[in-house]
Amino acid sequence: MNLYDVISKLRSERAKLDEVIASLERLRDAEELQPPKKRRGRKSMDEQGRKEVSERMKRYWTAWRLKRQQGLMQ
Repeated sequence: MNLYDVISKLRSERAKLDEVIASLERLRDAEELQPPKKRRGRKSMDEQGRKEVSERMKRYWTAWRLKRQQGLMQ
């Protein structure tokens, strides 16, 4: 194989790689311009909020047990 042919092929490959790198950099830059996505999931609760939920659920389950017991006894 001729040395000039090897150099020509390498330059061709380098040009292709430069195009791919440039397109990837454009994609990266476009992503950086977008606003960050909002987080999904549970929101944190302070201690007072947890206490309120706890008391509400205790009342709920107490009422549920009473209804269940009354249903079984009748």
